[in-house]
Amino acid sequence: MFTKIISWLAIYLMIWWVTFFAVLPLGGNVSQHEAGITPGKGEDPGAPAIHNLGKKVRLNTLVALVIWLIAIIVINVVHIPLPQIPA
Repeated sequence: MFTKIISWLAIYLMIWWVTFFAVLPLGGNVSQHEAGITPGKGEDPGAPAIHNLGKKVRLNTLVALVIWLIAIIVINVVHIPLPQIPA
């Protein structure tokens, strides 16, 4: 049972990471250059003026959770075997 929980957690983390890159561009990112902000020393003018990263992380966590639940249901209903971790 412990190895199954670790496998489920690993699946969730992979789904979270992939969906994170899909969620990042959402919200109409405006670069500092487009917003008319003069970037400071060492700052990239293409960096977002307001990134809303916390909001995107929370949204991504919910999206990844829904996809993960669907994946776990499919794995258990269709009986797709998870790889066995050697002891």
